[in-house]
Amino acid sequence: MIPVAEFKQFTEQQPAFKVLKPWWDVLAEYLTIAMLMIGVFGCTLQVTQDKIICLPSHEPRENLSEAPCRQLLPRGVSEQMGGLRQLSGLKNNLDLQQYSFINQLCYETALHWYAKYFPYLVVIHTLIFMVCTSFWFKFPGTSSKIEHFISILGKCFDSPWTTRALSEVSGENHKGPAAGRAAAIVVTTAGTGTGKTGEGEKEKVLAEPEKVVTEPPAVTLLDKKEGEQAKALFEKVKKFRVHVEEGDILYTMYIRQTVLKVCKFLAILVYNLVYVEKISFLVACRVETSEVTGYASFCCNHTKAHLFSKLAFCYISFVCVYGITCLYTLYWLFHRPLKEYSFRSVREETGMNDIPDVKNDFAFMLHLIDQYDSLYSKRFAVFLSEVSESRLKQLNLNHEWTPEKLRQKLQRNAWGRLELALCMLPGLPDTVFELSEVEALRLEAICDITFPPGLSQLVHLQELSLLHSPARLPFSSQIFLRDRLKVIRVKCEELREVPLWVFGLRGLEELHLEGLFPPELARAATLESLRELKQLKALSLRSNAGKVPASVADVAGHLQRLSLHNDGARLLALNSLKKLVVLRELELVACGLERIPHAIFSLGALQELDLKDNHLRSIEEILSFQHCRKLVTLRLWHNQIAYIPEHVRKLRSLEQLDLSHNKLETLPTQLGLCLGLRLLDVAHNGLRSLPPEVGLLQNLQHLALSYNALEALPEELFFCRKLRTLLLGYNHLSHLSPHIAALRALSRLELKGNRLEALPEELGSCTGLKKAGLLVEDTLYEGLPAEVRERMEEE
Repeated sequence: MIPVAEFKQFTEQQPAFKVLKPWWDVLAEYLTIAMLMIGVFGCTLQVTQDKIICLPSHEPRENLSEAPCRQLLPRGVSEQMGGLRQLSGLKNNLDLQQYSFINQLCYETALHWYAKYFPYLVVIHTLIFMVCTSFWFKFPGTSSKIEHFISILGKCFDSPWTTRALSEVSGENHKGPAAGRAAAIVVTTAGTGTGKTGEGEKEKVLAEPEKVVTEPPAVTLLDKKEGEQAKALFEKVKKFRVHVEEGDILYTMYIRQTVLKVCKFLAILVYNLVYVEKISFLVACRVETSEVTGYASFCCNHTKAHLFSKLAFCYISFVCVYGITCLYTLYWLFHRPLKEYSFRSVREETGMNDIPDVKNDFAFMLHLIDQYDSLYSKRFAVFLSEVSESRLKQLNLNHEWTPEKLRQKLQRNAWGRLELALCMLPGLPDTVFELSEVEALRLEAICDITFPPGLSQLVHLQELSLLHSPARLPFSSQIFLRDRLKVIRVKCEELREVPLWVFGLRGLEELHLEGLFPPELARAATLESLRELKQLKALSLRSNAGKVPASVADVAGHLQRLSLHNDGARLLALNSLKKLVVLRELELVACGLERIPHAIFSLGALQELDLKDNHLRSIEEILSFQHCRKLVTLRLWHNQIAYIPEHVRKLRSLEQLDLSHNKLETLPTQLGLCLGLRLLDVAHNGLRSLPPEVGLLQNLQHLALSYNALEALPEELFFCRKLRTLLLGYNHLSHLSPHIAALRALSRLELKGNRLEALPEELGSCTGLKKAGLLVEDTLYEGLPAEVRERMEEE
């Protein structure tokens, strides 16, 4: 007997695959098992019992064309067929070997093939059905996707994050209606009976809804490991979705195997209905064996015919039910758009409105899962939601960045504010808003920031920096920052990415923007209106503008500092600068300027001007600066200026002049008439000598002459008794005058990179000069007298 376990390999599948088996596939699986049992039972009977038993027939040869077994029919049947005579007790004189020979011969020649092979056909057909049903679980092109999907689905279903996300949503949805029901109960019971009994019932009724409202859903906190696992699941789901949505091989394979099953069912049903009547109990057999046995006609008994006929009708019934399931499967496949799947009901139930609809094989597998249990797709949808992912990131961030850890990052910035700087985080931790002492918040390379209502806890916040960190600000938070925030810095790829709420902060005093205008807008250089920024005093723009933005005129009446850094792009239209009547500081850096713009000379309140990194060659217009009577600082560094005009003497109020990194070879003697100069920087030029008139600068405190070609210093230089910093490094000086002793206020002296052989011992008279302020080669320093070195090394 063949055990059923031998056929287990044809239906063996991973238990997890059951989620992709709808009810009709499960029913078909049980039907195939029943059909397989029928076939195995029939095959067992074929092997263990005699197949056919024959007896010789005494019918005359001329009647052999008629049924030779009619006389063996039951009595009532033979009477109906004409009352044939009954023979009994006839001796055939055949031995056992002759009977065995006749049985085998008649089995092969007289018995119909359907009656002979019926159980084997059942087994073969059933195995084909099993293969067709599970083929897409075994085919390499589909099994890999199915296994991957089942693995991810199981992890998503069991993930603690799924439970937490759905519990939070159900808690939010549950709280509103529960609160409403509680209020209704309170109103209803408030007007009912009086007395102790009524009060007791009232208290009892009110106690239940309070319990419903006050008890939140039990949500367990995720530890760090579970959070990382959930984060990895989000990435797996994203990659799997991109991979599976590209094609429809699963959908196509399922249709093909279903169509094959339907065709197989029709073929089996037709030929079984045609041949089932061939299974008969009595079989007439005529063989030419009269020389061997003495008989040519035999009447045979098919011993299993009665049982086979019953099994055949039972098998056909199962095949019909199986075929109905296949036809229903085809109807389901073509009646519904299975290559599209909508999470509309899940979105409505969970409130995660960003769960995307899916298509192709991804959609088809989700449709199959819904036939098994729709809870799987609901829990799986949590990992398709960006809102859910952001919640998880937020939770992980809050676990990682505790308030204690954030406090360790607090430090004073260049403007003296207590600053918290966060860089390259996946989000903004909620714990940031627990640090109420923060005065400046710097966020760099943090994507998709949405400030929560907790922002209102930062009561001392005055400065906000958003560097490549796009941020959304709810209206409530905007109201909080509107009159509180004083400084904001925004850096982005393009200026149109600057959040609009920035221009609504009416209490803003400093606005720093960095980003490019799109090529089509660079020439126009329009910004959002600054009209609402009534208290704006400083505006900094680093971009590629072709002109000063027109919106600057909206704040011209109160703007005190303007900085335009153009990254080398040429700034053409500057006439709008004339409107900045109260401007005190102006920076035009890397703006491609070849001349000093005439519009600057109209700024009567200007105190500081910086024209760094332009293309200035001539500064003849410097005479017009006498109209800027309050100008005290002029920086013309990093240009190509070859000489300074003599009328520089007109700038008597100038206190700082920076001409470093130019191409100067001489300084005009008239520079000595700028008696107010406190700082003169001409480093990184080609100066070979200094005019003696430099000694007239009695207020000079800082003089930078490094990286020139000076061979000697005029003695008059040492008349500048207030000089504190003297930078002479990397020149061609061969000696240093002993008159340096007159510079008693000197605290920093640089002499490195010269041709000095020794230092004058008069350096000891520079009482303010210490070893840390003397930059010189060690050998020269060691050459100083010991007492001089000891004095310099004193604290």
